[in-house]
Amino acid sequence: MSAHKPGHPATSRPSPAGPHRVSPEESTPQARRRGAPPEEGEFVRPLTRRQIDDRMWELDELYARTSSCAPREPTHVGPAGQDRYTAFQQRLADHVRRPGFELLVAEAVGPSGARDLTACAYGFPVHRAGSWWRDLDGHLPEDLLDVAAVDGLFAIADILVERRVRTQDQTRDWNLARRLQKRLLGSHTGVLGVTLVDRDDMEKYRALLAWGWRPSADETWATSRYAPRRLLVLR
Repeated sequence: MSAHKPGHPATSRPSPAGPHRVSPEESTPQARRRGAPPEEGEFVRPLTRRQIDDRMWELDELYARTSSCAPREPTHVGPAGQDRYTAFQQRLADHVRRPGFELLVAEAVGPSGARDLTACAYGFPVHRAGSWWRDLDGHLPEDLLDVAAVDGLFAIADILVERRVRTQDQTRDWNLARRLQKRLLGSHTGVLGVTLVDRDDMEKYRALLAWGWRPSADETWATSRYAPRRLLVLR
């Protein structure tokens, strides 16, 4: 895949060249045990907003590798699908500004000490009066609206993982997607995870179900079949 480095929406400073290298101040992942699942050797850690800005081009490359086409976006617009990547960056930039935003990355450390970005997940708390419910008005179960009113929901806006994570060992605790979503919700005791998936994206929908997501207990086909996106809950 040819390198693609679109402009940064949040900064004019240049991106660092080459892979991210481990600094002396950063902790290193635990050595992989012989015969351990490959996901256990990947180090999961949060990024600050400044680090997200600095590593935006890496997140963009990850998106290009892991997402066939984002919901509501054309498969090809302009040279190399440039508009698609720009739309991803804009969505991420919008989400970063939300109160309580959190982003985790998974990195594999090579023999030289360079870290390769292998996965990402991010989200934020959801409030009943917020805009996150856009396009779902009239299709939401009342129980989730009540939970949102008391700050009991955390939206996982996206999980970017390689195809092998979507299709292999989805039910294992060490599956990388499961590790990321568990870590995001782990610091929010008692909250429910919620996510949206485009109704036409059956691959992603099946992967989310395999990772433990379920339709809300009060959601029915009659009330949700016209919504452009499905809403899933992780308890």
